[in-house]
Amino acid sequence: MKKQIADTPWPLQRVLLDELWQDTKGKGVRVAVIDTGVDDVNPQLRTAVDAKAGKDYLKPDKKNPGLDDAQRGKTDGTVDQVGHGTKVAGIIAARPRPGTGFVGLAPEATIIPIRQNDEKNSGKADSMAEAVKWAVAKGAHVINISQDTTARLGPESDLAKAVAEAVRKDVVVVASAGNDGMDGTAKTTYPAAFPGVLAVASSDRNNERAAFSQAGPMVGVAAPGVDIVSTVPGGGQCVDNGTSFSAPYVAGVAALLRAEHEDWSAAQIIARIQQTAVRSVNGRDNYVGWGVVDPVRALAD
Repeated sequence: MKKQIADTPWPLQRVLLDELWQDTKGKGVRVAVIDTGVDDVNPQLRTAVDAKAGKDYLKPDKKNPGLDDAQRGKTDGTVDQVGHGTKVAGIIAARPRPGTGFVGLAPEATIIPIRQNDEKNSGKADSMAEAVKWAVAKGAHVINISQDTTARLGPESDLAKAVAEAVRKDVVVVASAGNDGMDGTAKTTYPAAFPGVLAVASSDRNNERAAFSQAGPMVGVAAPGVDIVSTVPGGGQCVDNGTSFSAPYVAGVAALLRAEHEDWSAAQIIARIQQTAVRSVNGRDNYVGWGVVDPVRALAD
């Protein structure tokens, strides 16, 4: 078990949590994390994860068998050999714990763990499509996808259709914009660029685009993505960077909004997040979209 980080992480220092949580902490909202799995041994996630709703889409790698090869495709989504999905889930819904200032933005939301990728990037668009369908079938109100592909995926692709169906069924779909850091000259990333998806870039401590953060017309908002604290398999926390950890920050806000405004559509929730974001320019740009997400403003009446 890694050591707990006692201090409150900088993104949470900027949020008046008592004000943010005065009406809800996300209870009753189900957030699917399509990732490398979500470890439910970590004390901060033990009661957050609905293992019965989990799924594992990995297949044995005959060319490069790993230590957990016998388990691939057979788990309930709570095996995470990489740690990526566990960090993502923690940012959304980690429960408070003595000895650490870290907590998820929606600490009473429920995580649906879906293991679809690994350290070799074995997860492909077709299995991601199946994972999205599974999340919808298991009652996800929000889906977080902290991964991307630059392969050109048209509207007839399985993933595009699965995402479109999730959007049609009023699920808030949040995806990381990517870490190419090429000011929009890189290829468009999916599923971030699909219609109806809220694509999230990374911001730094100055509320500016992080150097690694992908830019482009698909960016809807930005959220903290530098020196981000979150949960790791087995217990404790670590620090990491990337749009992968910006997306769940936004997914956590979406979970709070879903709990607070049960009658709001997914489109209304996305609009609220964008409209209340903090921006230094009028309108949107390709770097931080409509601005850096402000959780308290988003939840304010």
